[in-house]
Amino acid sequence: GLPRHWLDPTVPFAAVMAMPAQGMLITSATLRDQSDTPRKPPTEEGQTEDLYSEESERAWEAAEARTGANHFPAPAIRASLSSPFDYARQTRTFIVNDIDHGSIADLAAAYRTLFQASGGGGLGLFTAISRLRGVHSRIAPALEENGLPLYAQHVDAMDNATLVDIFRTEEHACLLGTDAMRDGVDVPGNALRLVVFERVPWPRPDILHRERRIHLSGGDTTGYDDRIARLRLRQAFGRLIRSQSDRGVFVLLDRRTPSRLLSAFPPGAEVRRMGLADTAREIESFLPRTPQN
Repeated sequence: GLPRHWLDPTVPFAAVMAMPAQGMLITSATLRDQSDTPRKPPTEEGQTEDLYSEESERAWEAAEARTGANHFPAPAIRASLSSPFDYARQTRTFIVNDIDHGSIADLAAAYRTLFQASGGGGLGLFTAISRLRGVHSRIAPALEENGLPLYAQHVDAMDNATLVDIFRTEEHACLLGTDAMRDGVDVPGNALRLVVFERVPWPRPDILHRERRIHLSGGDTTGYDDRIARLRLRQAFGRLIRSQSDRGVFVLLDRRTPSRLLSAFPPGAEVRRMGLADTAREIESFLPRTPQN
């Protein structure tokens, strides 16, 4: 028969987990959409305070819907903890605004320039396998000549865990990947000091996504897509800083990035729009350089 999908996949998830589990703990830095939560409480009383409370409640309700917590018999106990990281000191964030988005050659040149500026330790993220492969074939020889080995998901005949292990142990290596690398890489220290995302990770507009958007968006279809993109950007940014001693740079190669998505980045992470050459110079001055063998 035809494959069938749940419009809300958290319904079967909750049904399966509720039977054997005596309790569940769901933790993530991306549970709540940053745009739904004011960065600081209001200073005025009355209506402003009420608005803050309403927005905070909506953010929690959206998080519970996204995780399936609203389908469990008992209400969730909520807790929010501040980040231990100083993002203003430990990170830099750039949007490159002079790349021809339709040119794979320009995209490859940007990746090569940025990886060389950081001296390796770069994770390149893609929303399409075809663009990943096109960039890899164009920059791998040049990076290898400069002592920067390049590995890639969907290219190298290794599973993702092996690719990440190699990347973690070779401080000057670079790695290309898609969504699995965006969400599942844990590389603390200097081995991962640069994340380059080729474009805003909008959801793919297939039939399933369109139907889920109608069912789950509450009528705000544009906001639904924005929330998905923000959470994906936050996941990608989260690869950078895994300890208080880490330093890292996040670069988005999409000049069309709307300002309403920039709340995906944590407080203190100032986003600056500039050209590729200036971005490379900023990377060179910010990141510590280690000698190559």
